[in-house]
Order: sequence, then structure tokens, then C-alpha cells
Amino acid sequence: MSTKTAPRPAAADWDPALLERPRVAPDVEIHEPAETGAPWVLQRGHHQHFRVQRDMARLVRAMDGTLDHTGLAEVLGPPWTAQHVDTAVRKLAETKVLDDGKPAPRRSSWFRFVPPMTLQFTVLRPERLLARLTPVINLLASRAAAVLAAAFVLGGVLALALLAPEVDAALGRPLPFSAYFGVLIGVLATTAVHEVGHGAVLTYYGGRPSRMGVMLFYMSPAFFCDVSDGWRLSRKEQRVRVALAGIATQTVIAGAAALTALFLGASDLRDAVLVFAVATYTSGIVNLLPFVKLDGYIALMSHLDVPHLRDRAMTDARRFLAKVLFGGRHTRELPGRPWAVAFGLACMAFPLYVIAGALTLWSDLLQRLGAVGTSTVLLAVCYLVYRIGLGFTRLAKEGRTAGAPMWRTAAAAVLLTVAAGAALVLVRLPLTVAAGYVAQGDRGRIELVLPSTADLSGIRPDATVRLYRSGVMTREQTGTATVAAGAATRTTAPLSAFLPVASTPLELPVAAYPLTVIQAPADRAGAAQVDLGRLPLGEWLYAKYVTPLWRR
Repeated sequence: MSTKTAPRPAAADWDPALLERPRVAPDVEIHEPAETGAPWVLQRGHHQHFRVQRDMARLVRAMDGTLDHTGLAEVLGPPWTAQHVDTAVRKLAETKVLDDGKPAPRRSSWFRFVPPMTLQFTVLRPERLLARLTPVINLLASRAAAVLAAAFVLGGVLALALLAPEVDAALGRPLPFSAYFGVLIGVLATTAVHEVGHGAVLTYYGGRPSRMGVMLFYMSPAFFCDVSDGWRLSRKEQRVRVALAGIATQTVIAGAAALTALFLGASDLRDAVLVFAVATYTSGIVNLLPFVKLDGYIALMSHLDVPHLRDRAMTDARRFLAKVLFGGRHTRELPGRPWAVAFGLACMAFPLYVIAGALTLWSDLLQRLGAVGTSTVLLAVCYLVYRIGLGFTRLAKEGRTAGAPMWRTAAAAVLLTVAAGAALVLVRLPLTVAAGYVAQGDRGRIELVLPSTADLSGIRPDATVRLYRSGVMTREQTGTATVAAGAATRTTAPLSAFLPVASTPLELPVAAYPLTVIQAPADRAGAAQVDLGRLPLGEWLYAKYVTPLWRR
């Protein structure tokens, strides 16, 4: 329930006078146990909470800058000695709990960046609002409410199973703008209620949600609720319930939507409700994954009662890899937990998988929209490369810290570089160009259409073109064609050739090629994919993500 901070300054870098008569930093606060058996919690800033022993909490409270180590030991009494105080002070200095005498950096109260790819914007402080809703929260926390919620969740799953053909059709065909707008509003509202669910359960157990707002999570809009105060709860079961409250809330809403679809006739409204239900159930399942800082991870960390589980597991994984590659002597952050290395490796790889998956899902769609879309895709690729490079840098740092010999570090770096170069040359991938198609006139003459900014140099006669009916989540190939001889012409095409929307009067400037149809598509407009053969991985990356910037 906390995040990474800047590198820690060593105690040796501090002014000796500040260490001799230590003072707690202005943004540090000690919280007494909320109830018997609960931990003492040290809070740094608005977002970071750390458990501490009672004796350490007493020391932090006593450090007001007037007492030296001997004086602090006298005030605290046994088992503290001046030597014990000195050791503790140096440790607290390294963890940025003490006032270092420097002006506190100005930090935004409304914006925060959470690595590797989350931007948070605080909108409100929900503590007072949720406190006023305590009677409603108590009612929803009853056993009867829990049984009713489970009935909605399971009933919704059964409803989607009964409507499976309708669900498949709704996910795989274009919908009107009004349907998409309704789904978007529903998803945003559900996400907001999801976050309120976290705060409500924390409030029910006596905690204080500190802030709520909107965020960009791996390029996707979402909401958040900071429930770091949950570390003050005495029982881990309570913290698990706080973490899972949002998923429970949204799956109840998804179930209600799916059950509602049973009573709707065939219409755009039913399609929108089905898309919303599937998207909301899917979001709940994704939220359970413990490899990124989502609800499933918070629940797992709370159940195991191991603060900073993900960071510590990734440290163990890096040290394992560093030992294999570079050698050296490494200690474990999570000794006695043999699964920690595998979990850490998964946590390291999963964000890269998410970014790569987002690129796969959105790159073709964005590139069909021209220069802005292609620039966005290239920036995402550059960030992915940066994260990979940063991971290797941290790996090498772990090796150096563990005393790995320089020759082995250099040899491993050369080996990895050679392996990457070989992959760029030897691995071959199919190159495709994202486009659209439009049927012109009553005779059904079909044209391949590309944005006016597209690179047309790769489009050649006889190139295979696959024609698709695209939906919001799936697509189905319904036709096949080849590019006919002839130069491109400048014209316009409906937006439905590039986005999965039903027919709309909106038109975009395009370059059009005539097609020789082998299998006629099912619709008059839709997505297309031009096959341009296979290229080595290096050329493929350049052609796929770099050359679109030079399109004219």
C-alpha cells in the first residue's frame, strides 16, 4: 500500500549535528494501534505507511531535536541505550524519516506518478463523505446483503451463458456511437463505485481513505482510492476485504446488467448492456491478477502480511538472475519463501506483457488514424524499450553490489547483446499494414482505403488483403481480396472503415486502391489488413513503428 521513493541517502552523508540531535521530518507521523493487537504505523507523507515496533514508535515520537542519543536513551528507558539509539537513528536517516535540514521539496497535492506507468490526479478527500454514509455502509455489510450480492454475481454469469450467441454478436460487430457512449459512461461510473467500495469497507473497519481521483493506468483511464491507512487495521482478514471490496462491487453491477439483458429484445440497447457486462466482469478478473499493483496484489500482500511484497520479491528475482549471470553473494529479501523468486520474475515480466499487449491491441487501430496515432504508438514502444533497459541496469547493479567479478559482468553483457542482435536478424515476423475497406456503388466494387498520411510504398499489386468485421472486443474475417493494378486515388471514406462503429456520416480523407475480390465481405465497410510478407525482427520493428512517422 505504498510506493517507491527516491534513492536513500547514506547516514554518512548527513550533517553530524543533525544525527547527534535528531528531529523527525515534518511529513512523518506516528499512529497508535487502532485497537488491541493492531500495529503501530509510521506514516511518511500522504501515501506511505510502515509498521514499526512500539519501542521504535516511542523513539520516533521522542526525537524533537533537543535531545542527544544519551538523553533519548534516558527518556525511553530500558532496553534502550545510547548505542541502540545511535544505530536506530542511522537507520531512520537512511529511510528518510529524519529531518535532513534541507527545505522540503514541493510536491503536488493533486498529481502523482507511480512507476512504471500510472498517472494519478486527486479529485477529492473522501473521509468525511464516507463517514456520513456509515449507516448505509453498515446495512450493506450485513449477511443478507452479502447473499444477495452473490446471487447477482452468479446469476449474471448464468445469464451470459444463456445469451452466448447474442454476446458473441455484440462483441464482434460495429455498434452505434450512442451504444459506445452508454458503455463508456457505465464503465466509468462502475469504476468510480468500485473505488468507493474500497473506501467504504475501510471506513467500516475504522480506517480513513485519504484521497480519490482519476488516473491513467497503462494508458487506460480509471479511478483510484488510496486505502494505505488499511495497514493500521489489526487483522489481515480486514485488509483483504478492503482490497477485494472494489471487485465485489463491480461484479455485482456486472451481474445486474447481465440479468437485465435477459429481459431486453434484440436491439442496440441490449448489445450495449451485454458489452458493458462482459467488460465489467473481465475488468474484475484482471483486477485479481497479483503481478501488478491491483486489488489482487493488495489482497495477496495483506493475506501473507508481508509489506512491500512485490518490490521485495522482484529484488529477490533480480538477485537470482544476477547470481546466474554474474555470480557473487546475494542475500534474500524474503527468506523462507521459496516461491518468492518465481513470483518476482512474474512481477517483472507482467508490466512488459501488459504494455506489449496494449500495443498489439491498439497499434493497428491508432495507426489507421494517422500521424497522431502513430506517434502515440512509437512513444509507447520507446517506453517499453526504456523499461527493458532499466531492468538490465538494475540487474547489473545487483551484480556489482554482490561483488561479481568485472570480467563476468562484461562477458554476460556481451552475451546478452549478441543474443539480442541475433534475434533482430534471425527472427522473422509477418509485416502487415492496418487499413480499411469500402464497397463503392451498387455493383459492390470494393476499395482498400488508408489514411491520407499513410506510407503507400509497401502497397503493391497482388498483395493479399484480409477483410474483417470488427467489434469492440473481437473481429471476424469475412472476406479476402488482392490489390488490383493501378495507382492510388485520393478520396474520402466513412469512419466505419477505420473504427468499429455503425454507419455514420463522418468521412475521412483517404488513399484508395481497387481490389480484386476473392471472397466478398459481409459488410459494406470494415477493417482490412494488407499482408506484406515476412521481415527480420529489426526491420519489422522499424517498418512497423518508426516509418509511420515519415508518412506523407
